[in-house]
Amino acid sequence: MAAGYADILRAPHAARLLTGTLVGRLPNATGHIAIVLFTRAEGGSYTLAGALAAVYGLATALGQPLLGRAVDLYGQPRVQLPAAVVSALGMALFAVAGTGPLPLAYAAVTIAGLFTPPLEGGLRALWPSVLGRQDQVHRAYAMDAVAQEVMFTVGPLLVTVLVALWSPAAALLVINAVGVLGALSVAMSAPSRSWRSAPREAHWLGALRSPGLLALLGAFFFVGLALGSITVAGVAYADDHGRASVYGWLMAALGLGALIGGTAYGARQWAGAPERRLRVLVALLAAGYLPLVLTPGVVAMTALSALAGVFLAPAIACAFIVVDRHAPRGTVTEAFSWLVTTFGVGAAVGTAVAGPAVEIGGTAWSFAVAGAAGCAALLVLTATQRVLAVPGRSKDIAGSAPASSENDRNGAAQPGFSSGREA
Repeated sequence: MAAGYADILRAPHAARLLTGTLVGRLPNATGHIAIVLFTRAEGGSYTLAGALAAVYGLATALGQPLLGRAVDLYGQPRVQLPAAVVSALGMALFAVAGTGPLPLAYAAVTIAGLFTPPLEGGLRALWPSVLGRQDQVHRAYAMDAVAQEVMFTVGPLLVTVLVALWSPAAALLVINAVGVLGALSVAMSAPSRSWRSAPREAHWLGALRSPGLLALLGAFFFVGLALGSITVAGVAYADDHGRASVYGWLMAALGLGALIGGTAYGARQWAGAPERRLRVLVALLAAGYLPLVLTPGVVAMTALSALAGVFLAPAIACAFIVVDRHAPRGTVTEAFSWLVTTFGVGAAVGTAVAGPAVEIGGTAWSFAVAGAAGCAALLVLTATQRVLAVPGRSKDIAGSAPASSENDRNGAAQPGFSSGREA
């Protein structure tokens, strides 16, 4: 298992690209927490802190696919690095000006979110040219999903350490400065500088003109909703048991489950169409969310949280493959960015829905939101399986339909790759 991942990291530029992307995305992974802590330190209310964090999140969701489209059109260095600098300057403005002039505070976090560079989508567009083998590309998607889980766990801890050692303002400045260095490392790498998107058909909808991609985005909106609701439900569960540390245990277990599942998923080769495999993974994901409604004791609930996380990273990794198969030609970075955006919007909606659910029916109802959202994601994939059955690739400029995936030139666009055993 470890040998397969080690082979990937030994490939030229692979470790640099993965590390640079994770470091470059650190501001995005910690932005909402850093904004809340800074706003409270400035004397702002929880309402104001939540509103500023929400504006930052919405601006990020809007900017990711737009910047992803710009990357497809103009290349990675010309978009990623300037966007990272502008985003960091926006957050620096927020840290220096504070929350006193509210319009300026809102403008600053809007700029920071809107110009968050689409490093995640950019990395997935680079893997085929870096690794060169279809089995390694798919394993890299799984490794990428696992690394994201680690980063989103470690990032908030880093913010709290910086706040404790210095101040919330210093945390904002340091995290964003480090993020620029990560983006610089990626943008200046040889694969990033040489990467070019395939020729694309001019269309105002861009990647969204693919019915298969729309179906996948619809499903992963509900996956994000499920995850967002669990974060709120976990707080309610911890309050019920009178210990704030319980929340940390639940979230750590969820991340551990994703780490184990993603590592195991990427360690083997899978045969069969990834669209069908994705339905199975989402079904298992939904099945893992449903027992959380039981809200047993802390030990049992921690174990259930770990189980609920097992199929998250595999589902995300498989979704990357499906996105690539259905993205119109020349829109691969934009398509990946749309998946990130949709997942994030779903998570935001999940946090908004789970709160009233706790007020109305208690903690169990808020966990029921996650189970219902998981079932809804499966329902979307099942209802649209005919749309997803055949990878849709719009005709290129010459008018001939490409037979393979743009982002997997080595054949992964075929209906799965054979490993000599059935999935």
